[in-house]
Amino acid sequence: MHADAAQSAIDTFVSAFNASDDAYVTSLLSQALTSDVVLWGPPGRSEGIEAVERFVRDIRRHPAGPGTMVRCSGVDMPDEWARYRWVFTTPGGGPRLAGTDVVHLRQGLIDQVIIFAGDLEPAG
Repeated sequence: MHADAAQSAIDTFVSAFNASDDAYVTSLLSQALTSDVVLWGPPGRSEGIEAVERFVRDIRRHPAGPGTMVRCSGVDMPDEWARYRWVFTTPGGGPRLAGTDVVHLRQGLIDQVIIFAGDLEPAG
């Protein structure tokens, strides 16, 4: 897997959270994800672009208002797996959440997303 293709799929996925309207979310996710994508995250395990789309739309409807999702790190990619850090901020200094996603890519598209939200507690 070429790192540029992975970064493009990741950036397209992240941009779905910032789409100007819900119809554009579907288009962006279709460009970044396989049809059988599996999402592992806070709501549990879900499958398919429609399930990821529901998750993205829920984030877009944050009670504090529409937020902004950005990739805030490089893309680290050993073979077909990649990881990156992200941050989601809401308007007016509202809630902020950061985390790390680990994605698996197949033929330039994301077929698995594992979402780790928040920071890890120190060991001990």
